[in-house]
Amino acid sequence: MSSTASPVPPEAITQPSGGILPGSRRPRSAPPSAAGLRARLRRSLRRAAPALLAYAGVRATGLVLLTVWARAANQDVWHMLAADWDSIWYLGIADHGYVHELGTKYDSNNLAFFPLYPVLVKAVAGVTPGTRASVGLVIAVLSSFVAAWGIFAVGDRLHGSRVGVLLTVAWAALPVGLVQWMGYTESLFTAFVAWSLYAVLTGRWVWAGALAALSGLTRPTGIALAAAVSLSALCALRPRFSARVLAGAVLAPLGWLAYVGWVGLRLGRWDGYFAVQALWHNQWDGGLETLQRLRQLFVYDSTPELFLVMVSLTLVASVVLFALSVRDRQPLPLLVFTGVLLVIVVGSGGVYFPRGRFLLPGFPLLLPLALAVARTSRRRAAVAIACAVLGSAYCGAYMLLVWPSAP
Repeated sequence: MSSTASPVPPEAITQPSGGILPGSRRPRSAPPSAAGLRARLRRSLRRAAPALLAYAGVRATGLVLLTVWARAANQDVWHMLAADWDSIWYLGIADHGYVHELGTKYDSNNLAFFPLYPVLVKAVAGVTPGTRASVGLVIAVLSSFVAAWGIFAVGDRLHGSRVGVLLTVAWAALPVGLVQWMGYTESLFTAFVAWSLYAVLTGRWVWAGALAALSGLTRPTGIALAAAVSLSALCALRPRFSARVLAGAVLAPLGWLAYVGWVGLRLGRWDGYFAVQALWHNQWDGGLETLQRLRQLFVYDSTPELFLVMVSLTLVASVVLFALSVRDRQPLPLLVFTGVLLVIVVGSGGVYFPRGRFLLPGFPLLLPLALAVARTSRRRAAVAIACAVLGSAYCGAYMLLVWPSAP
């Protein structure tokens, strides 16, 4: 398919390669051999290689600028990336586990942090010589490449390899892209999101549900992916019943429900998880807090903080890009995921400054940009990409070295 092909309509999710409907029965065939699976993996990796190399280049540029700036400011780059801010909470869970009581102190209950990433850190650190902080950083970096591969796969399937590469570069060059190489959960979560959405687009419903369930153990916004997979599966069941499609729909929300239910049992109240979030000021208010912060920043504040301006512009741009995605008739699972993600992030009455980071997994929002760049001349595309990469590098370094709070 040409890189400038028109966007795929929502009903295209029912027509994966080979002409087999997700809700229909696949022809019976022998399961693929291990050698066959390895060969398919190699072919997929070779096709994604330009995107992965471009991704590495973008993120390496940001890391170089951060290192140079940090040395001039006598700051420790490794500590900032691996063992600061939210990383401290995840490492604390890996070291000591979760608390047993709700308490009354604000911003202090570690049950707000989902368990999969700290569990992985603890497990891998137990069989490797590295510290838990270094293991956490390695997991995040490796996950970022898996996520980049999945993002390319989604873009490639919908619009061809050129758009797939541009979509990957756009995700790497987000203003808060540096978080992808920090001891945070965004890269791991985005990897689950990208490959789960790809599984839906190709009719692999059990894989889609399983990956969505894992995302629900990684971040609270895993419920957005669960909604996308389950709703898409239910739509695919309408023309014809399939046990695999139903299994994907059932699996998708189980991870999120399991953790929220476990927190309730641990605290002895059905709304335990939501009570914890209230202590972190994360309560949904329909977007009132967001609108107030935007008005304060752009109307009343004569000297707005650069990082907050960047976060605010990211929120506004994300809403505009979602509207463009709807106009382009993106496939249903992509629209549902980004739509629910926006409702959660923009509608939250909680802390404002990390919201750019919270939107990091919403890579389908970047498809309209990738398509626009793919349709322009190579010279203009190169200028746009260079500006995005350098801007991302500067914003990332500013976020860690100048902004006084968490990313």
